Amino acid sequence: MSADFNGARQIEVPDGLFGERVDIALMRLLGLSRTRAGELVGKGGVLVDGRPVTKGDRLQPGAVLQIDTDLLTDQALTDQALAGGGSEGESSLDPGPGLAVLFEDDDVVVIDKPVGVAAHPSPGWAGPSVIGALAAAGHQIATSGAAERQGVVHRLDVGTSGLMMVAKSERAYTSLKRQFRERTVDKMYHAVVQGLLDPLRGTIDAPIDRHPTQDYRFAVVSGGKPSVTHYETLEAFAHGSLVQIHLETGRTHQIRVHTSAMRHPCVGDLTYGADPVLAAKLGLKRQWLHAVRLGFKHPGSGEWICVESQYPADLIVALERLQEGA
Repeated sequence: MSADFNGARQIEVPDGLFGERVDIALMRLLGLSRTRAGELVGKGGVLVDGRPVTKGDRLQPGAVLQIDTDLLTDQALTDQALAGGGSEGESSLDPGPGLAVLFEDDDVVVIDKPVGVAAHPSPGWAGPSVIGALAAAGHQIATSGAAERQGVVHRLDVGTSGLMMVAKSERAYTSLKRQFRERTVDKMYHAVVQGLLDPLRGTIDAPIDRHPTQDYRFAVVSGGKPSVTHYETLEAFAHGSLVQIHLETGRTHQIRVHTSAMRHPCVGDLTYGADPVLAAKLGLKRQWLHAVRLGFKHPGSGEWICVESQYPADLIVALERLQEGA
């Protein structure tokens, strides 16, 4: 096999993937299924440090993956996405998990993330990621940040859908991280929670840290990190409420933890105490939580950019069933 691919991308292996199998690494970096990743390797579409590999080979520290993007296009990407998606406004990015680019320029890309996609690769995650999908589609990403999180300025849970942005330039990374730190980014979510919040509008100011006995969860704990959530009830139903939420801080699982602490967990969020019977009636297999709006000061022009996202199909169906009295 020749090392001279007609179209090629080089990706330095992130720290979190050292020692991982080649096919698993491709899954997490490029958003491929394991079968597609194996086929790509089997067709000779992957070199590691310029040498052929098998899908079961393990990646070593400092390794560089070289990927034949012509074969990759056949596997998972549209020609438009591979060309870079392109310009400011709406474009297409569909490497399998269904991501869509809603805004892009030389500094920033804002994507509409579906459920089941992580923000970035991590040792405990073998599925697709936003960073992997963007890299596979040819989008430039800033090099700032930890190796497996380069360009990531904020995150969404795997089970949460909606808007997420990634820095493409170094100045954008610095500016956006500062904006998040100074709490000037407008992060608006819609959630459906169980029951009726009392009061209907308010602020939850309660510190969050990792759960003291279950380290896969987070909780309101004394001495945790300051966490502030503002909410307003938009619509009330027999078994739940549609709530608009603005995050002042951005702790891991913040909305899920705060609503659960009020004994009104997000519908479908079994990790944080939601009713599994209600979730089944609504056809939900994840929490009803969607990032609907993202506003920020553009790192270059200073212009205020605001991007909005519509509810995905599973959340629409669940909401309609609640409105019908389910």
